[in-house]
Amino acid sequence: MKVTDHIKKANGKTLFSFEVIPPQKGKNIQDLYNNIDPLMEFNPPFIDVTTSREEYVYVDKGNGLLEKRITRMRPGTVGICASIMHKYKVDAIPHLLCGGFTKEETEYVLVDCHYLGIDNVVALRGDARKDESYFIPTKDGNAYASELVQQISNLNKGQYLHDDIKVEHNYDFCVGVAGYPEKHMESPSLNTDLKRLKAKVDAGADYVVTQMFFDNQKYFDFVAKAREIGITIPIIPGIKPLAVKRHLQILPQVFKIDLPETLIEAVESCKDNKAVRQVGIEFAIQQSKELKEAGVPFLHYYSMGKSDNVQAIASALF
Repeated sequence: MKVTDHIKKANGKTLFSFEVIPPQKGKNIQDLYNNIDPLMEFNPPFIDVTTSREEYVYVDKGNGLLEKRITRMRPGTVGICASIMHKYKVDAIPHLLCGGFTKEETEYVLVDCHYLGIDNVVALRGDARKDESYFIPTKDGNAYASELVQQISNLNKGQYLHDDIKVEHNYDFCVGVAGYPEKHMESPSLNTDLKRLKAKVDAGADYVVTQMFFDNQKYFDFVAKAREIGITIPIIPGIKPLAVKRHLQILPQVFKIDLPETLIEAVESCKDNKAVRQVGIEFAIQQSKELKEAGVPFLHYYSMGKSDNVQAIASALF
């Protein structure tokens, strides 16, 4: 079922969802199941599955020689989605990236998703590779998320990249995109970032999931400004429970977000990360309660491979 249909069916009730990361190559998928299992009691209509882009590794060939190779440490997004749908009978949503994929490769992924009965996808530009200081579009790939959304929309209309095919059954993907309450780190202003979000909506996006934030007012302001420029699709808040003390440095550095002073002070007073994790749970519960009271369509949690804190938060809300 489409995410937008889940929202309509809920009739104003706030729903629960979360995001998982594929296991690294060589790891057992059971580890992923072990983190999903405790969250199923809260009846998530969908589970997001991230996609990692390619990276370079250097293989020692001996005699001082190194061979540069491209690899993906966490492949299998579409396969994991199929497995989740089969095992848990819920919708699984793969992330699609511009970076690291040609338009043709993207089309093949979409064909696979269609065959597997996947109704939703999330279209993202993706980050720069680790060896790049800024994002460089892949040759023959989409440069912007709006272009990726447009490609998906075209396929929904039966328009393939190269082949003139008589379409017997149109694709009908529901397309999610990212929104940034504190603006994307590369955007010169929040207004510019909102215009880029509007371009994604105009290209065919059906709903928005926000990057993590810790100040709800920034989400409310973001939604209000989006509505002012004609963005009417659902905007789902993304929530990340703070878990370790070093998140005070890592999250602002990586995601360019602000943390409330009350949260900073509470974390700095903790003696260990166990205490920090509990502070993160309690803060996320209060944050989620306020969002739920405001009538948000979903509370979407970034689990990052660990579900015990998300389980504790959901237990207080659902």
